[in-house]
Amino acid sequence: MNYTLVLRMLGQILRIEAACLVLPLAVSWGTGGGDAMGFAVTIALAGVIGQVLCCLPGGERRMQARDGFAAVALSWIVMSAFGALPYVLSGAIPNYIDAFFETVSGFTTTGATILTEIESLPRGILLWRAQTQWMGGMGVLVLTLALLPKTGEGSVHLMRAESPGPIKTKLVPRVRDTAKILYSIYVGLTVLEIIFLMVAGMSLYDAVTHAMTTISTGGFSVKNASIAAYNSLTINWIIIVFMFLSGVNFSLLYYALCRNYKAVLHSEELRLYTLLTIGASALIAANLIVVGGQALNARTITDAVFQVVTVATTTGYATVDFALWPTFSCMILFALMVTGACAGSTAGGVKSIRVILLVKNLRREVHNILHPRVVQTIRVDGNRVEENTLSGVSLFFFAYIALTLIGALVVAWDNVGFTEALSASMTCVGNVGPGLGALGPTGNFSGLSALSKIVLSFNMLLGRLEILPLLLMLFPSMWK
Repeated sequence: MNYTLVLRMLGQILRIEAACLVLPLAVSWGTGGGDAMGFAVTIALAGVIGQVLCCLPGGERRMQARDGFAAVALSWIVMSAFGALPYVLSGAIPNYIDAFFETVSGFTTTGATILTEIESLPRGILLWRAQTQWMGGMGVLVLTLALLPKTGEGSVHLMRAESPGPIKTKLVPRVRDTAKILYSIYVGLTVLEIIFLMVAGMSLYDAVTHAMTTISTGGFSVKNASIAAYNSLTINWIIIVFMFLSGVNFSLLYYALCRNYKAVLHSEELRLYTLLTIGASALIAANLIVVGGQALNARTITDAVFQVVTVATTTGYATVDFALWPTFSCMILFALMVTGACAGSTAGGVKSIRVILLVKNLRREVHNILHPRVVQTIRVDGNRVEENTLSGVSLFFFAYIALTLIGALVVAWDNVGFTEALSASMTCVGNVGPGLGALGPTGNFSGLSALSKIVLSFNMLLGRLEILPLLLMLFPSMWK
């Protein structure tokens, strides 16, 4: 393990976090919210410690895979620990465990919250809350690769450890250029949504915060009632479109910009993601009309599509309390919490590509039983999938289910309902946000014990980093 190289990377992360805190500090000073001192102290601490770590001597050896995994895992923990300080120092969230939970939920774009009253918080704090999701959406290490002038040949390990999905690809030969392309698309979508939301009637502040949390598929809102507070079908559909786009593999968005439409249309994952979105929306709309007794109008259709997209992309916004919908609709949404959107997007969940690979692997195993002498390879988008990738997908799914059950057992110790315990763990591992029952879109996680919040915080980190980087930290051989 190249400890010096890993510590230097932590220093870079802290310096970037300190720089990102300047904007909320400026908003705090401009609005007189009383939270400026909390930001100033955090900037000073993160900046000084980050600078000290960056100046450590030695560690010039090329970054190896284990160095990359360690840097990614430790970076997310450290930046969450420092990111919680403004909440505590400003008094917005006095309890550090609650503040840590809120910060981890932000950086991992989960959207689960312990806050019961949002609109009364200072604007600087609310902007930082939204900004944590925007920083975590594409990945803080990817941002570091895009900003640093020299990242070294081993920087590919950082992107592979932080980027979601079982199959890692570079858009261009250089990792740094790939990171720049991804963030250019990310920033472009954010700016575009800000413009559309302002045209639809949002203020600049509301448009910026909601664009940040939409493109990152995070779901933090500056309103207690989330998107329902605006009562606008136009705003709802703008957010639906940008949530859906954010759930698409950003590589496909790049190909679309390059007019490589064949690669986009050839994507099996995009087809499944689109089919699930359309099919689930139609089924839920029909269920609401036939069983739920709702009228067949634009509002019902919009609510059905909005909740399907916000759950499938693990954004977590709400226009209605879907926990009160018929059981059939809730079951569909629960299934979407697991599948998620596309790999290489800002969404959480298992990812559609893994669902495709699991189904194809199952079909191959059945085929091998019937025809044992036939050798069959699995292909996605016409490309052969390696056996170690298929094995990794199976192991990931097992670990995903195991972590969900462990988290549910811990939450169940708080004597909450079965639905609340299972959905709380599922929504945190999948980085979805709202659960079901009392932890639904109109509820929050404030009533859980400190132990549950700590476990769920690490479940959120495990889900965002897709388990392996944090899991490797538990093995002593990792540190030798």
